[in-house]
Amino acid sequence: MTYPVNMSLKPEVSAHFDEATNTISYIVKDPTSDHCAIVDSVMDIDYAAGRITYGHADALIAEVGKRGLTLDWIIETHVHADHLSAAPYIQQKLGGKIGVGSKIMVVQDTFGKIFNEGTEFQRDGSQFDKLFEDGDTYKIGNMEAFAIYTPGHTPACMVHVIGDAAFVGDTLFMPDGGSARADFPGGDAATLYDSIQKVLTLPDDMRLFMCHDYGPNGRDIQWETTVGDEKAHNIHVGAGKTREDFIKFRTERDAQLDMPKLIIPSLQVNMRAGEVPKDEDGNPMLKVPVNVL
Repeated sequence: MTYPVNMSLKPEVSAHFDEATNTISYIVKDPTSDHCAIVDSVMDIDYAAGRITYGHADALIAEVGKRGLTLDWIIETHVHADHLSAAPYIQQKLGGKIGVGSKIMVVQDTFGKIFNEGTEFQRDGSQFDKLFEDGDTYKIGNMEAFAIYTPGHTPACMVHVIGDAAFVGDTLFMPDGGSARADFPGGDAATLYDSIQKVLTLPDDMRLFMCHDYGPNGRDIQWETTVGDEKAHNIHVGAGKTREDFIKFRTERDAQLDMPKLIIPSLQVNMRAGEVPKDEDGNPMLKVPVNVL
C-alpha cells in the first residue's frame, strides 16, 4: 500500500488533555481555510454515581466556536476502552461526520456477545457516518487526510495522517511510554508490532500525536513526538528491538495489567459511536457483565 504523504501540508493542532482519563483530544485545523476535525473526544463520567457530563467536550466546542471554525469530521482512532467518546454530543452542537475504522464491525460482534446485546443492536457499523478502509482519503477543508489500518491493540485501530501530522491512537505511546496493551479481545502483540513498523515507515520528521500519556517516571504529560524519535528511542520497539522481543515483553507485561477502570462503560458506549445504550423504556442504562472480561 502506498499512502499519499504530503509533508508540505502543516495543519494547526490544538491539544486538550483530560486529566481524569489521561486522554488527549485534538482540534486539527486546515491552515488554508476555517475547516477542522476533532480527534478522540472525551465524554465525562462519574462511574460510581452513574452520572455523565460534558465539560471536556464543551471545551472543544467552545474553542471551535471562538475561532469561527467549521467542523468537518469527528474521528475515532479506535473503540477506546478507557474513556467514553463525546462524538454524538459534539455532532449535535457542531455538525460533522463521525468516522472510525471499518473493523468496528468485528468489535461490535465481539462485545455485542460479551454484553449480551439483543438483535436491536446493529453490528454493521451503521452508527457511524464513515467506515474507513486502509488507505482511504477524506477532506478537512482543503486538506487531504488518509487512514492507515493499524490493528493489534484492537481490531479496528487506525492512524489518521493529515499532512505532516499523524494521530496514532493507542498504536504508540511517547518513546518512554512504549506501546499499548494487546490483550483485549481481538488484540494481538505480533499484529501490533507489525502495525507499529508500518507507522515507522512514515518520514522521520512526521509529527506523531498520542491519544494517551501517563507521565512515566514522574515527567510532565507530553503528547507530541516524531517518527524519527520513536524509531531511535521507543523503549518497546525502537533501536532495533525485534518482533520476538516485543511479543515476549508485551505478552508478559499485559498479563500483569489490571483492566482499565472505565472499560465496561467505554466499550458499550464507544461501539455505538458514543451513544449511551438505553433500556426498554428508553432510559440510559449500562450493563456489567460478570467474570467475562
